[in-house]
Amino acid sequence: MFALYPSPWPAEDGGPQRRLNPRAAGLAIQPGEALRVTTRESVMATMPVLRAPGEVFVQGNSAPIADSTSWVERIDPITLAPLARSPDLPGGPFWPGGILAHANGHLYLTYGRYCHKLAADCSLLASRELPRAQPYNSLLALSDGNLVMKNLVRDGSSRSFFSVLEPERLEPVGPEVEVPEGSIARISADVSEAGEYVYVVGDHTIFRYRYEAGRLTRDLGWSFRYRTFPDGEQSYGWDPVIAGDHVWFMDNGDHRYAYTMRDVGVATGPLHLVRVSAKDCRDVDVFTPFDAAHGTITNPPVFDPTRNIAVVYDSGNARVAGFRFHGSGRFDRLWEQPFGASNHFLLYGD
Repeated sequence: MFALYPSPWPAEDGGPQRRLNPRAAGLAIQPGEALRVTTRESVMATMPVLRAPGEVFVQGNSAPIADSTSWVERIDPITLAPLARSPDLPGGPFWPGGILAHANGHLYLTYGRYCHKLAADCSLLASRELPRAQPYNSLLALSDGNLVMKNLVRDGSSRSFFSVLEPERLEPVGPEVEVPEGSIARISADVSEAGEYVYVVGDHTIFRYRYEAGRLTRDLGWSFRYRTFPDGEQSYGWDPVIAGDHVWFMDNGDHRYAYTMRDVGVATGPLHLVRVSAKDCRDVDVFTPFDAAHGTITNPPVFDPTRNIAVVYDSGNARVAGFRFHGSGRFDRLWEQPFGASNHFLLYGD
């Protein structure tokens, strides 16, 4: 479907749909067995991806300064020891970027205002400075192999723009495409019978763009303004998950994170889980899973379409819960735990 390397985990969140499910049945832990954990400190590491069997690549960056740089390491999958490392890669304005293993065998990294192409030995093959003097928060590989990314606008001072690059020389494929709002969240994509679409959560509205022949065109018949409460009560949304013919994300993404996500939410209201049907943007839910003030998150929820279960969390108040979705407006609480989750989850089929 998408131009990703055929590994269990070739891109962040498993791929452009952000379904968080590895291409593997699960951990297959048998009775009497247990997981063994190896740890290694790696300052400012962001995410790993898998390429060929035994190949694990980790992307990270220097300190978050104005002229920050990025790097990629290949590590031993058991000991975590570094086996190869890229040169320091130009970045610019800091924001944690993203990496993917492409179907062509190369690695692609977007960090700061640069996109880089690396070989499997971590050597640099090509770089492209992106148009905006702002950080671009990640990238996707689309079905034809082209790469799409978006600049991050967190303060509402301007709109965001898509850039599409071809994968060989990282040349732009056409001009930038403007989004009607500034956007903080990472973008997502899906391919269905209706076509290929890229989804973007703006700071007030979620939009989608049809992708065809290297061009992004806004779908004027599909959008939803999720942010309708007063600004002091509700803030912007984060990364959308496309699963079960729905788009899922959470709001209240504005926070004052320093060393913990506890008690750092800026908006006074509770967190909301937002669901928008990919088939009909009038079929929506803005669901309140926790009745707790100053709810906040940074990352996506989980939705398991085989069981119709959404897993939602509130990092600011240290809550996580599972809900069975029965259709528009109907969520049954299955369980809830006091747990301070904030990272991206993994959903195993077993």
